[in-house]
Amino acid sequence: MTRRPYILSECTWAEIKNRDVELAILPWGACEAHNYHLPYGTDIYEADFIAAEAGRKAFSKDARFIVLPTIPFGVNTGQMDIKLDMNIYPTTQMAILSDTIEVLSNHGIHKLLVLNSHGGNNFKPLLRELGAQAPQMFLSFCDWFKSVDKYQYFEEKGDHADEMETSVMMHLYPDWIDLASAGPGSAKSTVVSGIKEGWAWAERRWSLVSADTGIGDPSKSTAEKGAQFLNDTTNKVADLYVELCQLDQSQMYH
Repeated sequence: MTRRPYILSECTWAEIKNRDVELAILPWGACEAHNYHLPYGTDIYEADFIAAEAGRKAFSKDARFIVLPTIPFGVNTGQMDIKLDMNIYPTTQMAILSDTIEVLSNHGIHKLLVLNSHGGNNFKPLLRELGAQAPQMFLSFCDWFKSVDKYQYFEEKGDHADEMETSVMMHLYPDWIDLASAGPGSAKSTVVSGIKEGWAWAERRWSLVSADTGIGDPSKSTAEKGAQFLNDTTNKVADLYVELCQLDQSQMYH
């Protein structure tokens, strides 16, 4: 495999020491059960691929960025009773981000994009606080899974080990996925009206919501759907890389 010059872990010191880097990208996943048919590392594998494939596309447009190694653990406080669902707290994420920002700032890299691959991660309050503490930094995040309307590609509603995630993994790792082993991904709905309507919130208690840890019927998943969705998603994410690299912070509003 040819080393990719936009992936930090594949670069050498000789390649990095004199390089002008405008933007760092930090993919962030989670390690958790994904129904009976997807691996615990699904969010990690998706983050790895999307960060790198978007990077390939953006690098061809002369964007100056570097993709950092993926953080493999996310916030899973609603899944503490699901065996080996790995949890780190938002305060831990804050510490990781703070340390990362210090390194970047010390080396003259003043833009960071967190590429989020897990619905339980919420970076907005963290970046608000860290941005106030490091005003020289431009801090941003994106949820790649919201970059395009997934229901243009997939029929079934869901948000975890659903038709979308299963199709993506069938494209990326076809030998790993046995769709016949999947549970139905049936999920119970909250009885609280405000939460159901979307203007109130409480954390989902996963084992009370889903018997198989999935939320969304994966039975109509195909690798072909996953390939098209990933192509369009990485196009959008690549455009974001390029736009952020070119951004003049003093001219970002008009």
